[in-house]
Amino acid sequence: MDLEQLHLLLSTGVKHGASDIHFRVGDAPIYRVRGQLVPLKYDKLRPADTEAICRLILGDPQIVEQLATIQEHDTSYSVASVARFRVNIHRQRGSLSLVLRIIPSHVPTIEELGLPPVVAKIAEEERGLVLVAGATGSGKSSTLAAMINHINATRRVHILTIEDPIEFLHKNNQASVTQREIGADTRSFNVALRAALRMDPDVILVGEMRDPESIDIALKAAETGHVVFSTVHTTDAAKTVNRLLSAFPSDEQDGVRIRIAENLRGTVSQRLLPRADGRGRVVALEIMVTTGMIQELIRDPSKTAAMRDAIEKGRSQYGMQSFDQHLVDLYQAGAITIDTAIAACTNRGDFERALHFTA
Repeated sequence: MDLEQLHLLLSTGVKHGASDIHFRVGDAPIYRVRGQLVPLKYDKLRPADTEAICRLILGDPQIVEQLATIQEHDTSYSVASVARFRVNIHRQRGSLSLVLRIIPSHVPTIEELGLPPVVAKIAEEERGLVLVAGATGSGKSSTLAAMINHINATRRVHILTIEDPIEFLHKNNQASVTQREIGADTRSFNVALRAALRMDPDVILVGEMRDPESIDIALKAAETGHVVFSTVHTTDAAKTVNRLLSAFPSDEQDGVRIRIAENLRGTVSQRLLPRADGRGRVVALEIMVTTGMIQELIRDPSKTAAMRDAIEKGRSQYGMQSFDQHLVDLYQAGAITIDTAIAACTNRGDFERALHFTA
């Protein structure tokens, strides 16, 4: 496969609304469109084909020389006037494979993503920790990009992002934006996070908090007057708090719990669900704003499980919402089917009662 063929496959995927493109030996290229995998009418790829794609994408001669020993590698790739791509190269059955996630060239706004106004309010926090949670492919990067875009459009601050790899490109607007990529610009998240505090940032975006050290540094940044945005692979607010805690030894967790309670400003947990009309997917959101009540529930390990009830009760005053509350909204708006709503709800009995109550 040559560069022209590769770019044609990538641009065609973008044109047809694909979110991901798969290249694997023994299969034709595959697009993921509206959540479904769609094989192309194309010759099955050989080992020489996927290796050629890797060489074209990597570009850097030093990395290309290491291709025979690469088992996993993350990078990014751009096609002018088409899109940027987040690239994962990996081996399966001894052969090189690739998955490319399409990153739109346009940075989305909070309104374009259909996120409620409270997300903008959370983005306007001047200090503390803000987390976007969800499974892989749930749209966390787009939500974070929209929140950073909101800050960039409204505040004269220094925004520093640490990403692996850089996804959305943010141009200076009201803010000054510095974007650093793991590998190309810095050795690791932890090294970049330690250096970040010497770079005079107001806003720090960390692509992911992966270990106790990165969580600790992020909390220290929040404690010293910065606002830190990051992602966690969890499904709701309570699990997000527990995931942060579980990264630490048990004898440190009480202290970390207090730090989280004092610094966490909000969580946005999301899932993508199929639309009722079959035209793509819609995001379902749980949104938690850290109120005094929420802080108390985080501090007391016996009460953390009660966060969902506190979120539901805080809807009218603080703009919070549970997944089930949002599922009711989405179903009543005709965005999702009742089967989709029931399959995705946290508690079927509570969901059906809420649906009956709002009917």
